[in-house]
Amino acid sequence: MYGRKRTMNTIPILRMYDVDKTKEFYLNFLDFSLNWEHRFEEAFPLYMQISLHDCRLHLSEHHGDCTSGSAVRIEIDDLTGYHQLLQEKHYTYANPGIEYPPWGGKELTVHDPAGNRLIFYEN
Repeated sequence: MYGRKRTMNTIPILRMYDVDKTKEFYLNFLDFSLNWEHRFEEAFPLYMQISLHDCRLHLSEHHGDCTSGSAVRIEIDDLTGYHQLLQEKHYTYANPGIEYPPWGGKELTVHDPAGNRLIFYEN
């Protein structure tokens, strides 16, 4: 049966407009790592991959790749510890709190500089 012998991964592509603000948000604030960057030529749009543990995201300046305002849910083992890490950074543009939705678990929601919503959650 298809899919039983292969691992299938999903990597969301999120739109970005300002590379410096995007890197500040994802790398400095959210603690993601930069895996790689690509431009077809020097003045062309940037496409890059970032990761946090097993989560990988692609961020793109390319017009046709995606639309800002997307939402991504990211499962995390220790949401309380991650929240504490973010609080210690005193990031000027976000101060997320932990929420307890009616369906259970807990969530922490942040919006990146392009208006994309990242919902970190723990069941």
